[in-house]
Amino acid sequence: MRGSNVVGEAAVRAGCRFYAGYPITPQNELPEYLSARLPEVGGTFIQAESEIASINMILGASAAGARVMTSSSSPGLALKQEGISYMAGQEVPGVIVNMMRGGPGLGNIAPSAADYFQSTRGGGNGDYRTPVLAPAGCQELANITFSAFDLADRYRTPVVILGDGLMGQVMEPVVFPDPILPDALPKKDWILDGCVGRPPRAIFSMILNIDLMYRHNLHLQEKYDRIAAEETRWENLQTDDAETIIVAYGTAARIAESAIEDLRSEGARAGLFRPITLWPFPTLPLRTLASKVRKIAVFELSMGQMLEDVLLSVGERAEIHFYGVPGGIVPTPADIAQFLKSVSAGDGKVGRRIEA
Repeated sequence: MRGSNVVGEAAVRAGCRFYAGYPITPQNELPEYLSARLPEVGGTFIQAESEIASINMILGASAAGARVMTSSSSPGLALKQEGISYMAGQEVPGVIVNMMRGGPGLGNIAPSAADYFQSTRGGGNGDYRTPVLAPAGCQELANITFSAFDLADRYRTPVVILGDGLMGQVMEPVVFPDPILPDALPKKDWILDGCVGRPPRAIFSMILNIDLMYRHNLHLQEKYDRIAAEETRWENLQTDDAETIIVAYGTAARIAESAIEDLRSEGARAGLFRPITLWPFPTLPLRTLASKVRKIAVFELSMGQMLEDVLLSVGERAEIHFYGVPGGIVPTPADIAQFLKSVSAGDGKVGRRIEA
């Protein structure tokens, strides 16, 4: 099944009944799929007039109690940032899918991973964070979509699924989790569903009283601390005896995994550390790993955005080397194997050494 369609089917099975979005490649297959699928289960699909309209539509539907989703690609996500900040401030849950493209600007529709900063640093105004899940294939797209809706409801927050143009288009076999029945969805005692027989409620983020805004921000930060403590996810692959560790996520991690298999067949001891949550970033697990290896290689489909989190995590515990490609170029496993060989040899022929 195509990656974008996987997200659509998984969303429906996870209880999503409202989608609003605006077309942009390379993720158009997702709204196309949902335009037919959601009506089959009594859901609502809206092709909004803009990205700005679509993010605010899911805000409203979520405030009324629905499980909601929107999707786009890089420049479209830039337009949604104000609405995402509103959702964070109002504590309204929702899932936001970004199948990244090459950029900046309008860019191209080739696979890239240059929206890391946009996704993990908030993107809009104010002190807020969004959990960011980075799948590495179609099966994980299905599983992570379920997780994203659960996280959004549990913490009343927008959650970002960060894929790329390759992941949205690739076709792989998928086994979907069982659908969640409506009665099994979490109850929401905060939604705007009428006030007959009870005091009225309100959902807003405009708090003009500075003391109230101060306390609201402290409340949000306490929630983000809980997310960081309880929801950080990562994967280690062949790291127990590794002399060199490569850190990569998403499509880059799939490429790195193939490169490691090739190197292992030649006797080289290389391993992979794959962040699954980009925020919260798995700082402590990587720091622990860095105390056991001499060299850490960072590979991204961008020019070094995740690299900053790796440097913050590792410090001077290990040598840090970086290999990044921007604009939609996708290296082969052989390219990454050569990078890792260069890191191990210390000859500096591929990538560059980063001084902490």
